[in-house]
Amino acid sequence: MKETKVYPIWKTVLILVLLFLVTFFTTAVAWALCSWSMLTMDELLWHLKASMKGSNPDMVISFIVITLGVSVLVTGIAAFLLIRSRRRKESNIFLSRITLGATAAILVGGLIAAWNGFSIGPFLKGYMTVSSFIEDEYVDPGSVAVTFPEKKRNVIVLYLESMELTFTDPESGGAFPENVIPELTQLARENECFAGDAKVLNGGIALPGTVWTMGAMFGTTAGLPLKTPLGQNGMSVNDDFLPGIMTLGDLLEREGYRNRLLIGSEAIFGGREQYYRDHGNHEIHDYHYAIDTGRIPEDYMVWWGYEDEKLFDYAKEELTELAKGDQPFSMSILTADTHFEDGHLCPRCGNTFGSNRYANIMNCSSGRVAEFVQWLKEQDFYQDTTIIITGDHPTMDTDFCDDVPESYLRKTYTCIINSVAEAKNPARTRVYSTFDLFPTTLAAMGVTLEGDRLGLGTNLYSDRDTLTERYTLPDLEEKLNARSKMMERMYNGSYVSPAKKESTGD
Repeated sequence: MKETKVYPIWKTVLILVLLFLVTFFTTAVAWALCSWSMLTMDELLWHLKASMKGSNPDMVISFIVITLGVSVLVTGIAAFLLIRSRRRKESNIFLSRITLGATAAILVGGLIAAWNGFSIGPFLKGYMTVSSFIEDEYVDPGSVAVTFPEKKRNVIVLYLESMELTFTDPESGGAFPENVIPELTQLARENECFAGDAKVLNGGIALPGTVWTMGAMFGTTAGLPLKTPLGQNGMSVNDDFLPGIMTLGDLLEREGYRNRLLIGSEAIFGGREQYYRDHGNHEIHDYHYAIDTGRIPEDYMVWWGYEDEKLFDYAKEELTELAKGDQPFSMSILTADTHFEDGHLCPRCGNTFGSNRYANIMNCSSGRVAEFVQWLKEQDFYQDTTIIITGDHPTMDTDFCDDVPESYLRKTYTCIINSVAEAKNPARTRVYSTFDLFPTTLAAMGVTLEGDRLGLGTNLYSDRDTLTERYTLPDLEEKLNARSKMMERMYNGSYVSPAKKESTGD
């Protein structure tokens, strides 16, 4: 009787292990691409380098359930068929080869999806191209005169999660048939968004390295993209955060400001806590601070931590407390209810947009910000306080902007309130990026900037051209995506601003 040929058991186990790992990888790629739009390698690498602690528990659970569930199901079916064939003393060689072929096909599918979805091709092209663009254009804040007025102004920087100018109607410069954020629209019309004589509103372009929250907060306060060089081991986000550079926080600390970061999530996520501690010695009041101070119970968890309704209440309390001190202050606030995917629908949110949950949440956030600004205007400290309101980055929600034409340039919402600066050419419509908010924030506070440029940003109140006015967007993106030796030195700590050298005596 002819002997039945079967794969040795160790080969069968190896095939199943490979199948599980490949299925897990491909499912993880698919989950990421279905959960985020515009996910870039810069963001992915950053979060792999930085702490993932503090991410939304619901998203973590979703990732585990889907990736493990699909991987276990596919591997389980293959294991059942292969084991059954062995028990029946049938040849499992053909079935094993089919399993190997399926594993290869799944892997190829995952690699293609990752290559296209994460724009790996342009990323690798940029990495293999060394450019001096950032070094040539960068203005170190420690190398030019930054002169504060004798009476220093307070500053509030309000980062609105995923808030875009896109969500207004075409008459306001947006791309939605009905204005989703009418109160924010009115605020921008009544204050400054650098639209000049244009009838539509204006906003900031999110350039490479600034299209996720930490990248956005870094870009608007350092005037630089957040790039993670491959193979760099010099910097750990948990130990230091580009320690040699000068940022908005550093400048404010040097001038005697009391700096604070208020967020309803865990500050450690994405390196935010380390950045704000290292640059400006900010007091970090996050989700854990709220628990430690008894604001919320120890087991309280809504969305990313606690909801924006509480965030604005706490902001009022803390601003009142800061204003009683004898130091000028800065407070950076980050909302979260409008975070993708589909946001957090709080009890106060209306139903203006019917079944469109995310639109209702954006609309709710718009009204809440307007209420907060109105409260600020009623406070004694308001006359000495400049307010910067900006979307951190364009939304990564996977379907909210499906009907927005590809030709439409999506910009972050921008509004500056109670500025003491005046534009040299108020009729000019500026083309600007979120980098430009770094020097512009200081100028709005009455700070004089030698040369009107800091980082890669330009003071929008001046008549100097921004990078986005000097270069086409594709050209600028290509230059920023290229390797930068200067950024690598900043990353590993070997770059030190002249002002920091002076302060340490080096």
